[in-house]
Amino acid sequence: MNIIAITNQKGGVGKTTTAVNLAASLAHLGQRVLLVDLDPQGNATTGAGIFKKEALPTVYQMLLGQAILAQVCLSTQFGFDILPANRELAGAEVELVELERREYRLANALKNAPYDFVLIDCPPALNLLTLNGLVAAAAVLIPMQCEYYALEGLSDLVDTLKKVRAHLNPPLVIEGLLRTMYNPQSTLTRQVSDELERHFPSKVYRTIVPRNVRLAEAPSYGKPVLAFDKNSRGALAYLELAGEMLDRLQNEVTS
Repeated sequence: MNIIAITNQKGGVGKTTTAVNLAASLAHLGQRVLLVDLDPQGNATTGAGIFKKEALPTVYQMLLGQAILAQVCLSTQFGFDILPANRELAGAEVELVELERREYRLANALKNAPYDFVLIDCPPALNLLTLNGLVAAAAVLIPMQCEYYALEGLSDLVDTLKKVRAHLNPPLVIEGLLRTMYNPQSTLTRQVSDELERHFPSKVYRTIVPRNVRLAEAPSYGKPVLAFDKNSRGALAYLELAGEMLDRLQNEVTS
């Protein structure tokens, strides 16, 4: 089971878009996929066609030990399962503080889950929910916009990951850096992209997710872009990313 936390402390970088569309693309390629919505905004839940008000119990109850994974898990019409979230999850931040081994609640709940991939959509902040995601994960996928503040934000995130490795989850690694909302006509975008490749040559995915109207429209219909417009540039990019991830894993096994 490959557990991957999708995280960036900077908001608006395509984190939830990546979580939902990568889940759909991996499922399309025959993988058993679970998407964990760990963000109180619940955008991954609605993006997967689940009405937040109808989704009970949620990951909130699971983290507090009031429900087990099988009770929370919902099947979507897009080939993957989801642990849904809603605004109630914001309260977990306070309630988890009182619990023993509070950073390990998600990791314990996911033990022996019957999936090839578990993708965790973390909130855009370093809090107890994000820590639960990072402690549960074996690897981190970092979506990034190639803009002025991206490298500074990445430096902060790398420092955070070092602290998590030192104190909570030593095996945690960076799975890859994904360039999102990419505009090749922007000189700054190309410069930041080149910097990423120079500093993290083995970590930057070849796949680049472009700015794409269909990708932006799909969540309002409660669908991954693959189900909304399978021939769009956004859908093809996430299919390419899923294939690249599977190739990387295969190479790791054989090397």
